Amino acid sequence: MADLVAITYPNEETAEAARKKVLELQTEYLISLEDAVVVVKDADGKIKLHQMFNTTAAGAASGSFWGFLVGLLFMMPLAGVLLGAAAGALGGKLSDYGIKDDFMKGVAASIQPGNAALFLLIKNMTADKVVAGLQQFGGTVLRTSLDETKEKELRAALDDHLKAAPAA
Repeated sequence: MADLVAITYPNEETAEAARKKVLELQTEYLISLEDAVVVVKDADGKIKLHQMFNTTAAGAASGSFWGFLVGLLFMMPLAGVLLGAAAGALGGKLSDYGIKDDFMKGVAASIQPGNAALFLLIKNMTADKVVAGLQQFGGTVLRTSLDETKEKELRAALDDHLKAAPAA
């Protein structure tokens, strides 16, 4: 079973830096992710999702390849590539991989304009090392499906960063 963690940050840059750190921790086999999405609420209140995996582009690439092969059969490879890319892009746009977009948009509606949230869908992790890696970015736990003990540790670690940060 995967765990979901949503952490809010004061801006997009901090959320992106935290996601980059999590991806580095994944290369060190300290965490295994299914999805990591940065959600930004701009000054106008519009919510934008910055996915880790672009399904539209992947669908277009895959569709182009298969369209080319089918187009070769009918002696129209260029038409096959174009139709395949369009169909693949549409299929990719309609697919929803990892954390559901509607869920993230609903949760992000509660954050302040200008803030961002990092959504992580975690398969497994070495909790103490991952929390230590994320502690430098601070943040506030918005939602989590972690058990109470792990959630308290995460909240405490992120709160410790806020206490240690110099007042502005």
